Amino acid sequence: MLASRLFPSLCARSLLRRSAVSPLTSLNASSRLYSASASGEHDAAEPTFLECVSMYFDKAAKLTGHDQDLLNSIRETDTLVSFTFPLKRDNGSVTTVKAYRAHHSGHRRPTKGGIRYSLLVNEDEVQALAALMTYKCAVVDVPYGGGKGGILIDPKTLSERELESITRSFTTELAKKNFIGPGIDVPAPDMGTGAREMAWIKETYQEFRPDDVNAMAVVTGKPLEHGGIRGRTEATGLGVFYGLRELLHQEAVAKSVGLTPGVEGKRIIVQGFGNVGFYAAKFFHEAGAKVIGIIEYDGFVYHEDGLDIQKLKEHQTQTGSILDFANCQKSVRGAAEGLKALELECDVLIPAALEQQITRHNAHNIKAKIIGEAANGPTTPEADRILADKGVIILPDMFLNAGGVVVSYFEWLKNISHVRFGRLSRRFESRRGDALIAVLEKTLGQELPPRDREVLMRGGTEKDFVYSGLEDTMIEALATIQDIAVRKETDYRTAAYISAIDKVANVLKGRDRVFSA
Repeated sequence: MLASRLFPSLCARSLLRRSAVSPLTSLNASSRLYSASASGEHDAAEPTFLECVSMYFDKAAKLTGHDQDLLNSIRETDTLVSFTFPLKRDNGSVTTVKAYRAHHSGHRRPTKGGIRYSLLVNEDEVQALAALMTYKCAVVDVPYGGGKGGILIDPKTLSERELESITRSFTTELAKKNFIGPGIDVPAPDMGTGAREMAWIKETYQEFRPDDVNAMAVVTGKPLEHGGIRGRTEATGLGVFYGLRELLHQEAVAKSVGLTPGVEGKRIIVQGFGNVGFYAAKFFHEAGAKVIGIIEYDGFVYHEDGLDIQKLKEHQTQTGSILDFANCQKSVRGAAEGLKALELECDVLIPAALEQQITRHNAHNIKAKIIGEAANGPTTPEADRILADKGVIILPDMFLNAGGVVVSYFEWLKNISHVRFGRLSRRFESRRGDALIAVLEKTLGQELPPRDREVLMRGGTEKDFVYSGLEDTMIEALATIQDIAVRKETDYRTAAYISAIDKVANVLKGRDRVFSA
């Protein structure tokens, strides 16, 4: 039975069959959906999410020159495990919970990828997201294989006790199968999960592996008191900002779409106001851009001069919705109206919600000059083609939303090294700054302004190192993608896939030499 759960070629499921047990999904009445395409009502004319990823892969693979057998090996999911487990609800009833975890590629270990709690979770989605994680890690030079997990629940309908029980049961199943560990597979937060759930996972794993000195590194995105890292919460949104900012500062790129270089004054629309969308909007707002529209599952808000992002988040926290925000010109209710807002005039559109939001149905009407994919898979291949024909620049998901895994990598390094960044260097840097100030003031014959003294004296904190490392990673990865795009005469998405395929292929070729020696 264990082998059948672990190997996709057999792929049998272990199902609990009890007369008093009912599937948890039947008890969940609501799910926050942005469009019909994300609701499980699949448009037969559009490929599935997994098919989309495979189509993008195949397009790029043709430009790499690698052997087809090697390409097939890179594309396919290594391992998929699925299982059910019982949950005793607060009212005393017992139900079953369905869960998945996929390891797409073990070319590097550990594998890495989030765990999402959603009614949209299925095998197709989990495998697609795991594949994207493999390519994403390769694009930004993070030495992981790709993984992904999901549990088929609506977390908003469950109590904290029920969510804790589900999370710990899921971790237990993974640990029993040796499917999780600091050197095996390292989960992280995703849709419907956060630092709290990651702490539960870490604690449960430690119960199974009390002798593992690196057990804290079994999961990332943890609270600070559980070994988390400063800057992880905002990492994905910050990476989106860094990537788009770098692109917007390039004069040739900006002019090619009729914009002036720089971020200031650019009109931004963001779909999704969860963690990623909020922080992306926040950093653009602070940099002088006009975030004119925010779209959520129940509608959108708009102001032509820009929204106050922090106040909007406070309003959302207080009321549970972005709608009826006092400081906006328009507050429009309805999921269909929200989807239509993707077509509003703007310079940069940032889909930060769910997959397959920009499709053949609305791509012709998109008026943005640049699209920054903060969500995974928001654009279908046909929509991608339509937008390319219109001259729209797309920064693809596998690059642009990699900030989360980059900073997760930093957290993992912190956990296995057992020391926080800056602890060994901060005071040394501060003293060196003091010495530099003394030399400068002696040479100039006058004291430096207080602000300059503060900058020179300040040693780098953990957050400083995280921000700096993420910024450098995004800038370097974009440069690589753009270089490939020029050499191969292709778009940024295809160039990113080429970058990823080449890096994974080189590792696999090296491994083959090792085993054949």
